[in-house]
Amino acid sequence: MSGSWQPPLYRPSLGRITHICNMALARIWLSLFGVGFLAACYKAFVRGQLEVFTDLGSAILKAATTGVEISLGLIGVMAFWLGIMKIAEQAGLINKLARVLSPVLGRLFPGIPAGHPALGAMIMNLSANMLGLDSAATPLGLKAMQSLQELNPEPDRATNAQLMFTILNSAGVTLIPVSIMVYRAQLGAANPADIFLPALIGTGISALSGIVITAVLQRINLLQLKLLLPLLGVIGVLGLVVWQASQLDQVALGRYSMFAGNFLMVSIIVGFLAVGAYKKVHVYDAFIEGAKGGFETAVRIIPYLIAMLCAIAAVRSTGVMDYGLAILARTVEALGMDSAFVPALPTALMKPLSGSGARGLMLDTLKTYGPDSFVGRLVSIVQGSTETTFYVLALYYGSVGIRHTRYSLAVGLAVDFIGVVAAIWLGYLFFG
Repeated sequence: MSGSWQPPLYRPSLGRITHICNMALARIWLSLFGVGFLAACYKAFVRGQLEVFTDLGSAILKAATTGVEISLGLIGVMAFWLGIMKIAEQAGLINKLARVLSPVLGRLFPGIPAGHPALGAMIMNLSANMLGLDSAATPLGLKAMQSLQELNPEPDRATNAQLMFTILNSAGVTLIPVSIMVYRAQLGAANPADIFLPALIGTGISALSGIVITAVLQRINLLQLKLLLPLLGVIGVLGLVVWQASQLDQVALGRYSMFAGNFLMVSIIVGFLAVGAYKKVHVYDAFIEGAKGGFETAVRIIPYLIAMLCAIAAVRSTGVMDYGLAILARTVEALGMDSAFVPALPTALMKPLSGSGARGLMLDTLKTYGPDSFVGRLVSIVQGSTETTFYVLALYYGSVGIRHTRYSLAVGLAVDFIGVVAAIWLGYLFFG
């Protein structure tokens, strides 16, 4: 998909930003082990609970085993989805999405001349993101940033177009939350796709908020007909789904959500296959080609999962995490709110910093509370409604040497906050 183009070498700014993110994650990781060890020492030497170290050691080793089991268990489902996505890629669905998005994005980027290569690369990048084709989206995004940099009169300062583009990526809509559904299936969810609809609404709210906030800051006229109508259309569809959901009781809503999620998922699969066959793609060969990456993808995440799951096990087994969540829950209750959402907050707080860290916390929550519990479903929605803001900014700005990112981080974190609030609201609406 990226042709012969290769992303430029990372500039020092990317190294600095990435180093800061990695150091923050490393310190959090070390702190989890340190806090777990100190808590175990307190219990053993002050309270006389000598068995605590046995529990701690067992929990860490069990978490390491669990990390491998979960990763290897992903191979089948991951291979299936990668095969389906390869069919979509070869069938030209990215190009179709690009044509649909072109009139809207042309007005969100008024500073880009008509026909400039940057616009085409941005459209292709966002289309690939929507279809979950990360392997195609990232090089296209880097190429778009390079093209946008050619229009930049101040090479070390982000332009309005670069700001809008990075915000769209950090709040991007993913139509199919494949990885989340795969993890839920692996951990025994009765219906892994029941979070499909609320997660789609949540990521839609995040993306719309990013567009509106950035457009207001850049004084882009949102009342342009060709821009307003699509935005109102998306808002209308999301609003209609939410309104319909609010009219149903909890049992009916559960059935509605499961039906809608599975219907949309199966329809997308069949639709991709149908388009591939219509375009005369060798769908079977394309599927096999894409599915081969399932094993590689699953194995690649093993070290990250083991690292985070073992660190989380250290604080979970000694009771530190439960103690901290209990304090937070009492604080929330003192404000007159329901505290059932509190166990999902660690994942929400970690997500802007680290995708692997948030994945580990989500899996720990799913294991602890169960994938079909309220918290298990909520943490899945949270994971699908927010993005790794720091990583996106580091990657895209660092690739072209931009040091002054203006309000990108503030808007990105604001969008993450909106996404978390929306996810919690949707969790209560659909599963509360």
